[in-house]
Amino acid sequence: MSRRAPDATTEGMDTRRKIVCDPSQWQPPAGAVLAAGPFDPLLAQHAAQLEQLKGGASSLVVYVTEPPDPLLPAQARAEMVAALRHVDAVIVSSQPPRQAVDLTADHLAWREQLIRRIAEAAGFGA
Repeated sequence: MSRRAPDATTEGMDTRRKIVCDPSQWQPPAGAVLAAGPFDPLLAQHAAQLEQLKGGASSLVVYVTEPPDPLLPAQARAEMVAALRHVDAVIVSSQPPRQAVDLTADHLAWREQLIRRIAEAAGFGA
């Protein structure tokens, strides 16, 4: 199996550098849009929602929160969110700041829809 040589579009694209390891030593940039949600799992709707939320803001900081009964570990969810083009920083947090837009309700509803579709496709749904 051959590996593709790095080029201008693939070299240095480790988006995990967007994940803030020590939030106590970090502040969001001035004018940043703050958003919070579980992203469990990350869906196309999340990407579209975050892109729209960022709008013309200079940066988008996303707080990855813990849902009830998570499907994926928080670090995996943070890495997937960090890979989104419109996201500038990601923080795993049990308590995002009050000014963050809380996306949890949408995310949990989308997750339930996904689980229901999978169950129906597998013949477990009614």
